[in-house]
Amino acid sequence: MANMNLVLNVWRQKSANAPGQFVRYEAKGISDHMSFLEMLDVVNEQLIERGEDPIAFDHDCREGICGACSLMINGQAHGPRQQTTTCQLHMRSFKDGDELTIEPWRAAAFPVLRDLIVDRSSFDRIIQAGGYISVRTGAPRDANEILVPKTDADESMDAAACIGCGACVAACPNASASLFTAAKLGHLGLLPQGQPERMARTRNMVSQMDREGFGHCTNHGECEHACPKGISVAFIARMNRDYLKAMATQPVERDNDDG
Repeated sequence: MANMNLVLNVWRQKSANAPGQFVRYEAKGISDHMSFLEMLDVVNEQLIERGEDPIAFDHDCREGICGACSLMINGQAHGPRQQTTTCQLHMRSFKDGDELTIEPWRAAAFPVLRDLIVDRSSFDRIIQAGGYISVRTGAPRDANEILVPKTDADESMDAAACIGCGACVAACPNASASLFTAAKLGHLGLLPQGQPERMARTRNMVSQMDREGFGHCTNHGECEHACPKGISVAFIARMNRDYLKAMATQPVERDNDDG
């Protein structure tokens, strides 16, 4: 086990409406066995001892499952290691004397709430726009009665691996949420249970994504590179095909105008 000393340039912002700035901190005696979030815990303990406000950052499971640990580290979403969330990133990925810049996701649809915490409720609204899956009530069917080709099942599981962290948006130069939306559509659209509302779901979720202020996909591929679960941009192509088909074949719902 080795210890290291680091210099941290951390984005500090007291509230959504307050101006923010980078503040320089020294992190001393950091074990290379620590995770990145454990390192921030140590820095916060030192700040509290000095009577200063601790750095606010999101976290929950610390097992790479929840997607809450959303940080931009030296300009890379979740840090330098591919297919790794911030909570899974260990300090042995850095060297003694390194200077790190830590900031929140940068996207108009992800407004900063405080320090390194952003509001990602736009993702929730995209999912909500997808509605529900029609299923028969009554006794559940045996799973083996619903035949699903293994290739479809595997691809659906690849899409379902999305943890909604927002790294794809943060890495995209357009701040597009296409990979996130495509993954949420893909894991349902590949299975028999998701077929009845497939076209309507695609139209509604893509439309909601646009309303939230996310940018358009221009095939940079940064989203796939930054995704901690390695979700392929092929899902975006699938979503685009379904969206074009939905707009061509499904009637557009309009509000009733009593005037």
